[in-house]
Amino acid sequence: MSELFVKICGLKTGHDVGAAVDAGADAVGFVFAPGSPRTVDAATARALAAGVPDSVLTVGVFRGQPVEEVRRFAEESGVRGVQLHGDEGPEFYEALRAGGRTLLRATAEHVKRCGEYGEDLLLLDAPDPGSGKPWNWGSAEFAAPEGRWLLAGGLTPGNVREAVATTGAWGVDVSSGVERERGVKDPALIRSFIEAARG
Repeated sequence: MSELFVKICGLKTGHDVGAAVDAGADAVGFVFAPGSPRTVDAATARALAAGVPDSVLTVGVFRGQPVEEVRRFAEESGVRGVQLHGDEGPEFYEALRAGGRTLLRATAEHVKRCGEYGEDLLLLDAPDPGSGKPWNWGSAEFAAPEGRWLLAGGLTPGNVREAVATTGAWGVDVSSGVERERGVKDPALIRSFIEAARG
């Protein structure tokens, strides 16, 4: 794949989903983890995902939730991808594999390669997830994983091009970096981010 994979996460309105799809996003994420200003319920996510073309992956984002709850939300919302953002072990990925779902493993730990837990995509988040603070990509301590991995954490339209050039990331994931206020997306920033990421 020559073009950078871009995921826009934490979407809550049809307007924002449309903006992400129209701007060329490869994936859109809906947060089901409790306690976030971006959290939506399964019915809302189903309505939002209904207008997304098959070429764009719809992803449900979970953090530290029981596997049965994850499966139920995924089925009720109709998302085609599941992102686990906690300390879930390989057994979670095995249990959620059915139905042809794309599985994403999000971690802030250094990981050698994508697929160690059975995930299809690896998402490398910043050490303080959700803070909007990025990795120090240029430091000797930052080691890029092998395989299909997405860089996340503190990315914005202003720094994503440098981040990709420095790390060689296969893809990128953004949420707070395309918001005009916490939890509220800005369609213009979504467009700018995707243009900059692929520039």
